[in-house]
Amino acid sequence: MGTTPFITVRARRPLTEIEFCAWVAQAVPGDRLEYHRGFLVLDIFPMFARLPDQQRAELARLGSRAFWAAEQGLVHLVQERTGPDQFAYIAVARPKPKAAAVSLSALLLAEQGQPDNATGSSGRAAA
Repeated sequence: MGTTPFITVRARRPLTEIEFCAWVAQAVPGDRLEYHRGFLVLDIFPMFARLPDQQRAELARLGSRAFWAAEQGLVHLVQERTGPDQFAYIAVARPKPKAAAVSLSALLLAEQGQPDNATGSSGRAAA
């Protein structure tokens, strides 16, 4: 039995937080997405960032959402060194629970304090 190669998808342009969430929702276990290349902590810090304010803010939201997805058990976050002070930031999709209590959209709505029809304001599935 041979090994399965891991292929990392790299976006041609910077990803948005929404695009990252869409990828998480449809990814199958083992899918890999490079969501940033650079030095994330410096790239979002105003004193060091070479990005315009709007792009820097979007990158900060993307980084926060990736961390949130890892905390929710949806992805593993991995860094690969690509050069001096350069890293590829990769999200690896984890297996989804067999009986998911709530959908990704319900989790996102609950985080923002907006009730969802299926879950209500508690974020738990209605009985």
